[in-house]
Parts: sequence; structure tokens; C-alpha cells
Amino acid sequence: MSHDLEELDESVCDGLLVDSEGWAFGGSFEDPLAGVDLTVPDGVDPVALARTCLALGDDALVLGHRLSEWCSRAPDLEEDVALANMALDLLGQARLLLTRAAAADPSVVPALPEGSPAPAEDALAYFRDAQDFRCHRLVEVAGGDFGRTVARLLLCSTVRLAACDRFRSHPDPVLAAIAAKAVPELTYHRDWSARWCVVLAHGTEESRRRLVTGLEDVWPLHHEHAAAYDVGQAVDAVLDQVLGAAGLERPARGPRLGGGLGGGPGGGHTEALSLLLAEMQSVARAHPRGRW
Repeated sequence: MSHDLEELDESVCDGLLVDSEGWAFGGSFEDPLAGVDLTVPDGVDPVALARTCLALGDDALVLGHRLSEWCSRAPDLEEDVALANMALDLLGQARLLLTRAAAADPSVVPALPEGSPAPAEDALAYFRDAQDFRCHRLVEVAGGDFGRTVARLLLCSTVRLAACDRFRSHPDPVLAAIAAKAVPELTYHRDWSARWCVVLAHGTEESRRRLVTGLEDVWPLHHEHAAAYDVGQAVDAVLDQVLGAAGLERPARGPRLGGGLGGGPGGGHTEALSLLLAEMQSVARAHPRGRW
């Protein structure tokens, strides 16, 4: 059955043909913190609060993008769905955290092209350059194969879960509520990656080799991530338990020194972040006045 577009009134394609009615931004999305009192409490430094929210939000945004790259490429359909859902969890966390950062310190929001309808969360995601992102290098590097993705997600989710568990008692009630909402999601992320770590380690020689190689690749970037949120001791206990169940030892490689583009909390970004942002931001920057 076919339809003639000429017979349709207000075709969904019409918006693609008019510059002012384009399709870069979803105009129907509501402010994720609409109705919430965003006043920064007395005694809380709004600049420091914004920096914390940006670091957490940028980590979630970039890692979520990395996980989304597995759509249609995972080993089986169940894990394809699981990876996509975890990416959506992180995207939701990023929206809340970037919105909170902008409300706490509006100066972090970049200047937008005239006429752009982008809300603060989109402005922060799509119109900052790599050196202005506060994500950690562990979330930036390419995912590689499934073994490396599992290893990286284990490290990231364990750190992020410990950090959000601590931030549930933050004096800013908005950040505390965002962290509390994230804890059950991150618990699943940690448990999923831990289970796959054990499965791959005790699977075939090839699956174990890929997991060990992936863990050795990302381990040098783990230390700055854990240190940034001051959760090293809690994270070490969890990782030792998972690695013990997998019959693995900690990689011997030490921390990787900062470098690259600069701007990240650990002293620099990897080139991978610029490449990721070039892809993620391309539509928004090409059509800054767009709306869909």
C-alpha cells in the first residue's frame, strides 16, 4: 500500500524543507527539572556545584554515546537491548545534571547562534568544544570489542555508583535527588558488567583473552576517574570481589598521565573526544535554528 505525499496535509516531511522549521532540536521536550525549586541553598557554592554537575553530566553523556554505538552490534538481541537501555539511563542522568549545572551557574552555558531554540541542556551538549567538557578520559576512549566495553563499563559504573551513593546526602537537594534516582540504574549497570566479566573470563580462551586485553587497555585511566570523586577505597573493594570471581588479577599498568587537548578534570582529553563530539554535534551545529 502506497501513499502520495501530495495528498497529505502538513506532511511530516514539510519541516525538513523550511530552515526556520527544521529538525535539530526537539521542541516538544519538557524541561527535565520543570517545577523543581532550583535555588541554590545557602552555604552551597554555586560555581562548585555547577562544576560537579558538569563532570557527572558530561561523563554520563559521553559514556551513554559510547554505549549507543553498540545498537544492532551486540552479541545477541538481549544484550543489544540492555546496552541501549543503559545508554538511555545515562542520557536521562545527563539531562538532569546539565540542566542543574546551568541553573546553578548560568555562565557555564555557551553563547548560541542567534535564533537558536536550544534549551540549556542542549546548549551544553552540542555547543561546547572538547576543551570545555569536564568528562574523564575513561569514558571518552573508543569502546573497542565487547570485552573492552564490559571492562570499561565495570570500572565506570562502579565509580559512578559509589559517587552517586555519596551525593545522595549532598546539601543541594536537587543534586541529592538526581543522585538518588541514578543509584538503582547504576546498580544494574555495575551488576550487568560484573556478570559479563565473570562469564567472559570463564568462557573460552578467546573470550578471556579479549576481556583481559580490554581491562589492561582501560585500567590506566581508571585511577583518575575514581580519585576525582574520592571513592577509591569503596570501588577497590567491589572490583577486587569481581576480579576474584573472574579469576583475574589487577592489571600491572599504572595510571596514564594527563595530556591531549586539555580541559578535563584529569589534566587533559583524548583525541577520541573530539571525534565523538564531531559526530554527536554535527546536526545541531549545521542547523542551529532547527526545531523538530
